[in-house]
Amino acid sequence: MKKAIDKGWVRINEKTASTGDYLFGGETIELSFEETIERPVIELEVGVLFEDQFLAIVNKPAGIEVSGNRKWTLENALSFNLKSSSELDVLKYPEPIHRLDYPTSGALLIGKTNTAVIELNRMFAEREIAKTYMAITIGKMPDSGIVDSEIDEKASKSEFKLLQTVTSERFGYLNLVELSPKTGRRHQLRKHMAEIENPILGDREYGTEGLILSGKGLYLHSVSLSFIHPFTKEKLTVEAPLPKKFVKIFP
Repeated sequence: MKKAIDKGWVRINEKTASTGDYLFGGETIELSFEETIERPVIELEVGVLFEDQFLAIVNKPAGIEVSGNRKWTLENALSFNLKSSSELDVLKYPEPIHRLDYPTSGALLIGKTNTAVIELNRMFAEREIAKTYMAITIGKMPDSGIVDSEIDEKASKSEFKLLQTVTSERFGYLNLVELSPKTGRRHQLRKHMAEIENPILGDREYGTEGLILSGKGLYLHSVSLSFIHPFTKEKLTVEAPLPKKFVKIFP
């Protein structure tokens, strides 16, 4: 808000506000601004899994950053893939609500209006949005379990459920695992799987030396998002189909 005042976007009783102004009650406060930063729009087609006037869920490809200072980001492809909202507070550039790592694919939540972005961020902060991932891990592992340990000195918790296992000459065992993060730390699922000695296949950062698969990317996929739609109040569960590389190992 202070930045908005400094830029002259705030008016009190039709006069430009300053941070030294006092409010006594009954004033009319206005906030208005024009987005002057033009972003590049890249023509990268991504799968749109759900879309309405308020929000969208897209299927992020592996090998692209969600956002950042580079031109080639998923954020810069959203305007090319999504329809503009007819709501009054429509965003010129739809905004990702959370992040997926560069090598991770799957369901990503997008806000299309200012109100939606605020509300969806609140829902994430209060853990009202359930995220489910699929991963292929290496090594023999139990049928289910919980990893509850600190990451960067912060509490973190992930649940896992073993769905299928196949034997592998190189890796011993490969497992199709359902993962449910209960907190949102950076690289949480990758770190937790490595911690229990079942690193995710293709993880060059946390994998076991000698067992890192090259050339196929990371086998971690955001498979579903589930939450109550903040405006329609409907229960939404949206799934992103498994990538072909998963299906080759677990048909």
